[in-house]
Amino acid sequence: MTRDDPASLGFLTVLEHEQLGLVGGYLILNTAGRPLEFHCTAPVKPNRAQEILFGPTLESYLYGEQIGQALITKSDLLPLAVCTDIERVLSVRPYVSLPVALVVRDVEVSPSEAVATGAASVPGTYWRIDAAHRASDHLTQFALGTNRLAVSAGHIADRDTITASLTEVATFDLGEPFERIREAVEEAHKTNHV
Repeated sequence: MTRDDPASLGFLTVLEHEQLGLVGGYLILNTAGRPLEFHCTAPVKPNRAQEILFGPTLESYLYGEQIGQALITKSDLLPLAVCTDIERVLSVRPYVSLPVALVVRDVEVSPSEAVATGAASVPGTYWRIDAAHRASDHLTQFALGTNRLAVSAGHIADRDTITASLTEVATFDLGEPFERIREAVEEAHKTNHV
């Protein structure tokens, strides 16, 4: 991983399978949206002793250290930033040198509901900001083109780094690559179990 790598963006998600456990997927795309690299983990399922010993820190350990850190450090490429669609994956940030942002999903509301609830708007899009739809208080939200992102409040500098380095992809739907990851992980596990 070097800064001489082509401009790219990482997408990291974790799928929850009832029988298998957690499976992480990491896709790196170039600025044209083409895949450069893909990795996924073997299923991770904590045992009862781990659940007891880790207590409330188990999820951040699994999503951040065990899955997220393993996938990002395994990569040959160094993307400009890593996006995730799962808030718990932000716990990877202390273990990597890359900025990490949560892609905040918009809640569909009508224009009249947007006015009634005080939703912020971008032409054609409405974001609910009432208490039930607000991101966690430990997150700082910002816009990148038509995308709404959030970074951990403890890593507020990531917002400025992402805003400065990702202007080229600001018009991309940053939520779309997560569907590709889900389908690829499901296909990989289907192939392995045949």
